[in-house]
Amino acid sequence: MDTADTTDLPARLTAWVHGHVQGVGFRWSTRKKALELGLVGFASNYPDGRVLVVAEGPETATDRLLAWLKSGDTPGRVDTVVHDVTGPRGGYSGFDTR
Repeated sequence: MDTADTTDLPARLTAWVHGHVQGVGFRWSTRKKALELGLVGFASNYPDGRVLVVAEGPETATDRLLAWLKSGDTPGRVDTVVHDVTGPRGGYSGFDTR
């Protein structure tokens, strides 16, 4: 019988955050939260007003970051978060803002 906790498998969260999320400290707060959770990746502004968040680490941590992104406790105003969770690709050594 396999009793391994699959929620701690490595995961990659890709989240497009829509709303008033630029010019309000959203990326920096996301970076702080991601680092608290032990995640690596980045948060980047897009010309259309969205922020792209890519975070890799244990699935429990990516789940917690996603819950925070949707919580209303972020700077600005989040209207919706469109996300996908896949296997990690690697290549990150910290959490950057772009």
